[in-house]
Amino acid sequence: MQKIYIVLTHTGTLLSRIIRKWTKDEFTHVSIALDEDLNQMYSFGRLHPYNPFWGGFVKEGIHTGTFKRFKKTEAFIYSLDITQEQYIMIKNEIKRIEEHKAEYYFNILGLLAVGFHKKIQPKHSFYCAEFVKYILESGDISTNLPTIVRPEDFKYIKDYTIIYSGKLKKYNKEKKREYIMKCIEMCTKKKKEAI
Repeated sequence: MQKIYIVLTHTGTLLSRIIRKWTKDEFTHVSIALDEDLNQMYSFGRLHPYNPFWGGFVKEGIHTGTFKRFKKTEAFIYSLDITQEQYIMIKNEIKRIEEHKAEYYFNILGLLAVGFHKKIQPKHSFYCAEFVKYILESGDISTNLPTIVRPEDFKYIKDYTIIYSGKLKKYNKEKKREYIMKCIEMCTKKKKEAI
């Protein structure tokens, strides 16, 4: 078995605040990661942290780009268990899109249409939720996501495990603290058993 990670975020950018106000959703962006440390997250979004209107395929990091600029980004992170075959299909599809990223663009029309419960998806275009849904489907992962998908909809995918909720920049620190606490707990337990 392998794990993939779905990362829901709200950065507080002007665009994300407009989306939140319009949709009443808690989270306004979604990314997918193939490793627990979230060293590389993939999505469709702004290509430059200071320009919300120039978008496309993006590789994101907790401490780089938009997330670096917006330090108060809220996150909800969960993992999905998948087969090795599904993992390879997902990884290959992300790689294919990355290799052809110049052919892809941000689906601003589709994003606006979501607010009117309409689907508009020109060829080779995605907004973040369309991209992550597409990647999951390319790996033959069954989801219960609607056709007109929003980041918030990813909260309702079946069979996921919540691994973190809080400030994105604190994710790795919290994970390390949790690990240390588990080690201390195990050592304490072993000491008590030895007595």
